Amino acid sequence: MIIIGIDPHKASLTAVAVDNSGETVARRRFAVNSGTATQLRKWSHRWSERRFAVEGAKGSGRGIAQILLADAEHVVDVPSTLAMRVRVLDTGGGRKTDTDDARAVALTALRHKGLHAVRHEDQSTILRLLSERRDDLVRERTRVLNRLHQLLRELIAGGVPTGLNAAQAAAALRRVRPVTATDACRRDLAKELLTDLRRMDSNIKGNEAQMRDAVAATTTTLPQVHGISTVLTAKLLGHVADISRFPSADHFASYTGTSPLAASSGETVRHRLNTGGNRQLNSVLHTVAVCQSRDVNDGRNWFWPTFRDGSTFTPRVVPVGRGPCGR
Repeated sequence: MIIIGIDPHKASLTAVAVDNSGETVARRRFAVNSGTATQLRKWSHRWSERRFAVEGAKGSGRGIAQILLADAEHVVDVPSTLAMRVRVLDTGGGRKTDTDDARAVALTALRHKGLHAVRHEDQSTILRLLSERRDDLVRERTRVLNRLHQLLRELIAGGVPTGLNAAQAAAALRRVRPVTATDACRRDLAKELLTDLRRMDSNIKGNEAQMRDAVAATTTTLPQVHGISTVLTAKLLGHVADISRFPSADHFASYTGTSPLAASSGETVRHRLNTGGNRQLNSVLHTVAVCQSRDVNDGRNWFWPTFRDGSTFTPRVVPVGRGPCGR
């Protein structure tokens, strides 16, 4: 069996083939263009038994990984952090070249049996793209709204209330009667920002409609869980993709950063907050946990156990989101 490790970049990719003993048998650098996939196929067909390992198959290596998968090749995804550790141990130092990186990717696939196989892009990929697009739109809307709010405060004595929206901003602008050329410029800029704000609102609504259709196509029951909206469902499914890749709820909690980290020393046993993991999923689970602990539902009963007479215990001290992970 030959393992072909691929280190992808924007303008090139480097492939290194190793045998079962970890010895390098071939290497080649390819320029990224319309013929890259064909060249890689011709180069790799000399080995009848082969397996590909791509660094960052969900990032910069997505394109070549999906092409190889379409050719019925077996492809695994190698995390860059894992490949980096293998490279350091293999080279014995900090030397780094594309060839060393590709060889480290191949050695990781050879020795690590827990790597995930690359899957064809499906509905979860669409949901992730839509979710990321919504995040971008919301950030841009917030920036535009903050700038508009500042201009209105400069134009109107006493400013405008917080929680500003497009309708309120338009009503406030209609009352503005600029006296100086500077104020007239501020008013014109505010009108432009108001147009941008309305466009952002329209784009966000359109994005949410696309999300609803994409979520409906998955036939998931997640929206039936209290605290999980269509937007959160799209983000959950988009980032988790294949749930079977997590052997247990504990593995999923570790991936989302909702499980505590052991920080024990000697006879002292303690844990600390996990600030790692997938922070997008961590944010989703935090939102769900807050909603379930606040409203009357089964989740609230888990967070706030009660006595029969109605008095309550101190709420369970767990990392936010750990409860939903375990359930």
